[in-house]
Amino acid sequence: MALTITCPICGKRNGYEFKFGGEERGPRPDEKDLTPEAWCDYVHMNNCVAGVQKEWWFHRDGCGSWFTIHRDTTTNFEVEKAEAEK
Repeated sequence: MALTITCPICGKRNGYEFKFGGEERGPRPDEKDLTPEAWCDYVHMNNCVAGVQKEWWFHRDGCGSWFTIHRDTTTNFEVEKAEAEK
């Protein structure tokens, strides 16, 4: 089954309309106190969770909005927030 994503503005759509923006990492770290190695880790090192993770998505072929969803990376299905927090 193809990936479907629920846009908060447009509703449920085919995954081909979206661009993956990476996993949600929380607030961006303060750059003035960051070493080059720490900055490289923040930018390039991902958790690569096998299970549910919170992710950024861009509705490229629709409304043009950025939003987050919870997705199970093992099944490629979107998960409700309440299920993700279990």
